[in-house]
Amino acid sequence: MERSDDQQGMETTAENPFVVRFAQFFENTQKKNIEKLVSKYPEKRSLEIDFKELEHYDFELADELLQNPDYVLEAAQLAIQGIDVPALNLDEFKPHVRIFNLPEEAMPILRDIGSAQLSKLLSVEGTIVQITEVLPKLLRAVWECRRCGNTYTILQSSNNQQQPTVCECRAHDFTLKSNTSTFVDFQKIRVQEPIELIKGNQQPTNLDVYVIDDLVNKVTPGDRIKATGILRLVPPKEKKLVYGRFLEAVHIEETEKNFEEVEITKEEEEEIRKLAKDKEVYEKLVKSIAPNIYGHEVVKESIALQLFGGVKKILPGQNRIRGNIHILLVGEPGVAKSQLLQAVDNIAPKSIYSAGKTTSAAGLSATAVKDEFGEGGWTLKAGALVLASGGMALIDELDKMDPEDRSALHEALEQESISVAKAGIVTRFKTETSVLSAANPKYSRFDPYQNFMEQINLPASLVSRFDLFFMIRDVLDRKKDEEISAHILKTHQAGEMMLQQIKNKSMEKQKEVAEMEKLITPAIEGKMMKKYISYARQNIFPVLTAEAIKNISDFYIDLRDQGKKQGTYTATHRQLEGLVRLSEASARVRLSDTVEIEDTDRAIRLFRTALQELVVDQETGKIDFDIINVGRTQTELTNLKKILGIIKDKAREIDMVPMQEVIDEAKTQGLDEEKTKEIFSKLEKAGDIYRPKYGFVKPTQPK
Repeated sequence: MERSDDQQGMETTAENPFVVRFAQFFENTQKKNIEKLVSKYPEKRSLEIDFKELEHYDFELADELLQNPDYVLEAAQLAIQGIDVPALNLDEFKPHVRIFNLPEEAMPILRDIGSAQLSKLLSVEGTIVQITEVLPKLLRAVWECRRCGNTYTILQSSNNQQQPTVCECRAHDFTLKSNTSTFVDFQKIRVQEPIELIKGNQQPTNLDVYVIDDLVNKVTPGDRIKATGILRLVPPKEKKLVYGRFLEAVHIEETEKNFEEVEITKEEEEEIRKLAKDKEVYEKLVKSIAPNIYGHEVVKESIALQLFGGVKKILPGQNRIRGNIHILLVGEPGVAKSQLLQAVDNIAPKSIYSAGKTTSAAGLSATAVKDEFGEGGWTLKAGALVLASGGMALIDELDKMDPEDRSALHEALEQESISVAKAGIVTRFKTETSVLSAANPKYSRFDPYQNFMEQINLPASLVSRFDLFFMIRDVLDRKKDEEISAHILKTHQAGEMMLQQIKNKSMEKQKEVAEMEKLITPAIEGKMMKKYISYARQNIFPVLTAEAIKNISDFYIDLRDQGKKQGTYTATHRQLEGLVRLSEASARVRLSDTVEIEDTDRAIRLFRTALQELVVDQETGKIDFDIINVGRTQTELTNLKKILGIIKDKAREIDMVPMQEVIDEAKTQGLDEEKTKEIFSKLEKAGDIYRPKYGFVKPTQPK
């Protein structure tokens, strides 16, 4: 009633002429690898074959493998079991033959995969956006007739369950005997095409990849992988003509192609090196970032360094120091923050743009979802920060995001990872991403008499994780307004003239159009800019010189000393590490292997310019980094403690403390009535005091 596997194997061997050819290939080229596999079997259950090695040995066999992979891989599986290896138990040794490193013609991009590739062997590259938990898949089913007890064994060769239609006793009712049936580990992976290949408003293309046995749990959402397999059809649920598709994986590997890895020719490398030696290279970089936006030179210079990035360090014990630079732009309406972000989105080799209310915590980090993809179970879905790992994450309208959604950024900015514990799934994703973010002040305009943190709707714990912060004001200055107006109007005029020339196919005013075009043309062409950044990040890893270390150290210690003298808190190690990252990025622009004083001077200048307004206490005029680190100045913290101390002292004598008594005593300590009332509100908001009735306060913890 049932044929044994050995009988089936013998018949197949006789029928399949490629078994002998594969056996010869294994004997002549893979004998040592098979012996190693035998010694580690069944912990290791796969023999990995480089396609190019097979192609070199037998070109026809390799070509047939691409065109008819089911037939040829079956031959490979049978051939490997017939290899004469010492201590080999043929009954137990049934490894997988996994092919990788296919030729370029068998590596289409996801959006180009069509019906022509069905049942062919191909490799696809993409980022994992969703993955299921490991599920059991039925391979060899043993069915038992409920009436007479007869059993039938059926190999499951498709995605739909196959069972006997009728028993010898003419019954139609069967039960699956799970204890004698054979199952294998199974996992579904959803791969999205690489972000850098998506152009304009194109919808990203996805492909489901099915993996079994020892390929499960090899990758996680956010990983960039290359999957080799056979393209199959998914039958429609109803009787329709349109089918789904999936890749049945033969081999899967994680690739390291990220932000920096772009193919560069020798001619392009020479051009990049020539550009790096140009004394005006930094000015050219600034002019290449949003040339249609007037001014903002310091912001653009900082963004240029952010694109090049610092050096990531991996210390003993797998401790990491991030190299990515994070920048926050807080500006009034109409100062072109969003345009700057979109310009960077076009320049960066890999980037993801998201904005305000349209982005959730799951959209930024990762989420667990229960849907059909996971066969009704929970699956993990990667968000923007995970997908942008190795590139740029551009987050606009940061202040408009819900606080719960924004909280996903805290760990991602500093630790460069996102920990997920949802629906019983506990894991961690990489987010090695440079974040450029923009936000507006609370009331649209900045108040010159208020401290920075009081005017933005962002927590200090988040703001302090950015390396640079820029407060961009819309200043009323006639001369500057005239310059901005002239630049914007000329930009519009240039665009109009270029469009007119294209539409009318006119050669008139060609010289004038060329002159106008220079206004809006980047100093470094976009494609070259991407390759320049990629080349620097891929090949240049500068080291701090002794002079550079002394320069940064002197500046940092000077800042600390200022805080000590003024009685305020000043720079912390976060600012110190930020200076190092900016200095390394500056050296990368020059393609230098060392960080020189000119690089540290540039970093210090940008740091000073960015923070000169933000960390000055408007009440005392002193530098105070607590404005950013904790959201309050040292003066404000001292005053809060003073008023709370007065309330607690009086609460020991009376149950409810009259607010007027506190105000009167605060005046003797140099605080006016308005300031004291403001502190009452802050203490109440923080939960340190409450008002039992009008005109009275009580501490929440009197003792």
